[in-house]
Amino acid sequence: MPKMPPQVVRLVLLTIGIVGSYLIARYFLTPASFNEYGHYRGAALMEIASHPVVFAGKKSCEDCHFDEFERLGRFEHKTLSCEGCHGAGQAHTENPDIRLAILNFSHCARCHEANPSRPSWHKQIDLRDHYAGEACTECHVAHAPSQVPESPEAP
Repeated sequence: MPKMPPQVVRLVLLTIGIVGSYLIARYFLTPASFNEYGHYRGAALMEIASHPVVFAGKKSCEDCHFDEFERLGRFEHKTLSCEGCHGAGQAHTENPDIRLAILNFSHCARCHEANPSRPSWHKQIDLRDHYAGEACTECHVAHAPSQVPESPEAP
């Protein structure tokens, strides 16, 4: 029988060592509930269900903020969830003294900054050229962006 070159023997031993290490690690590191309901951990369902609820849903906002909700329904942002801009609201529904986020420039820019991957019908702005101020609400009404805000100095 011909003698194998030493580099082939080393490669075979290295391959056996890598595959063996992988199989041993897989045996000890794979959770018991893995593959219980498919290719993921079955226990993950209970872990996720045990997390506290943080989102209240659009309906709970409507219950107390009916005027804003009705106004929002007539303009461009009618399909958006309140919590998409204002943040998770479950704590606010349980205690109205807990305030939600007040919109600033970065909230609007998150969706309206010019990006070629967005559809052409979606209103987009070039942040450098559009406006250099602090808040979009200086020129736009957040719940009705096509409207101009009412000025307190107006005659």
